[in-house]
Amino acid sequence: MGAADNLEREMPYLRRYARAVTGSGEQGDAIVEQALVPALEAGHQGLGRVELFSKVEAELRSVETATSEARRALLLTAMEGFSLSDTAAIMQRGPADVTALIAEAEQGLTEALATDVFIMEDEPLVAAHIAQIARELGHTVIGQAVTRSDAVEKCRELRPSVLLADVQLADGSSGAEAADEIVAALGIPVIFITAFPQKLLAGKQGEPVYLIPKPFRPDMVKAVISQALIQQDAKK
Repeated sequence: MGAADNLEREMPYLRRYARAVTGSGEQGDAIVEQALVPALEAGHQGLGRVELFSKVEAELRSVETATSEARRALLLTAMEGFSLSDTAAIMQRGPADVTALIAEAEQGLTEALATDVFIMEDEPLVAAHIAQIARELGHTVIGQAVTRSDAVEKCRELRPSVLLADVQLADGSSGAEAADEIVAALGIPVIFITAFPQKLLAGKQGEPVYLIPKPFRPDMVKAVISQALIQQDAKK
């Protein structure tokens, strides 16, 4: 399988990683393009997942972001599912160094400032699981909703600091449209939790920065919530 084939398969995940690191959809997508276009133009073949992420990681190291090396190590393992050895190869660090970086980032999860979270999810068990994870991080779940209108109304009243949102809601309404209204009113970060994350990682304008696939792992949810809050704090 050639580089172009691998790239088509991995592109959504490369975008997800770069967006999470930079806190910007546009900047993240631009970094992926800058990292990979030269390799494709040169006709490089056999670029596997580790090699593709290595090129994006190298490009990320050349720009200024609010995401530390420790946080990037955690995102590569918890969000992208890389092993310790593959993460070490991507970051050009030794396995022992990466282990220490991940431990540093995980310690930071518990030290992050607690905040108010709102959950927009129409599956009760999923909503309860997300709420449990958020509370384990020290956050307060101040409200939940299963429809667009209810979510917008409650968020305007309760003013949460972060929104965890499904894309499709109970009455067939759009979680993405609800999130747009809430962000316009409150300017808070949104983390989408969806069964079809690839559909929101096509490189189109206005796509979300933070995405978690269903079924999700608790460590992924914890890492992405903390990353979103760090990026939001850096913008203040």
